[in-house]
Amino acid sequence: MAQQDGPERVRQQQEHLTSTTEKGPFCTARCTCGWRGPARRARSQARTDAEAHTASA
Repeated sequence: MAQQDGPERVRQQQEHLTSTTEKGPFCTARCTCGWRGPARRARSQARTDAEAHTASA
């Protein structure tokens, strides 16, 4: 079986790369470690959640 460079490999390296995704009127912050923030109506608040996660990691 071939080795894949998916999320599991990132978890092992403890790298935290965050992004935001939108679904309808809500925006959610996500991280490559598997963390997911709450759904927010304000994009700025989702970005703040991501920054707080990265700082605490």
